[in-house]
Amino acid sequence: MTFAWTPHRFSGGTLAFDVANSVVLRCDPDRRIDRFDDPAQLDLFVPAARTHGAERDLLAKLAPLSPGARERFIRLREEIDGYFRARAAGLDTRERLASLLEAIAANLRAAESGDALDAATALSALRLVSAPERDRIKICANCGWLFLDRSKNRSRTWCDMAVCGNRTKAHRHYRKKKEALS
Repeated sequence: MTFAWTPHRFSGGTLAFDVANSVVLRCDPDRRIDRFDDPAQLDLFVPAARTHGAERDLLAKLAPLSPGARERFIRLREEIDGYFRARAAGLDTRERLASLLEAIAANLRAAESGDALDAATALSALRLVSAPERDRIKICANCGWLFLDRSKNRSRTWCDMAVCGNRTKAHRHYRKKKEALS
């Protein structure tokens, strides 16, 4: 499958969410795609995050994972997704928070440097856990990705208006037009 790390792929608003969103259609087992299954895509993610990521000012020196870090990093990604998805849904997150903090600690301890993808992602997640904007965490109504709603009135429902918002609005317009013709 041909794939490119376009700006849309970095709609999460934080490195932690952009990493979690590397699994497309996460809630649909038949269509689920894990972009990090291909090690080359994991390597290509780093320069793309430096260019397109919302935290690119903090990621200027972002470095690839060290050999052997992939399994630990994927566990961190899954803990990030599980915790913040539960939090956005208003569920009890105590157990998930403990698991996330353990994964953050493991990645910070094992990372070769603070600029490595695993350490940077762990720090991004840690900032998000303790930030006042954690109440702005949402799940895209179209694709299911996690994102940080930084809109003034906290009304954003899509990770990216240019892709998910347009798809939803086009679908709604098509439905209304079809109903009018019936």
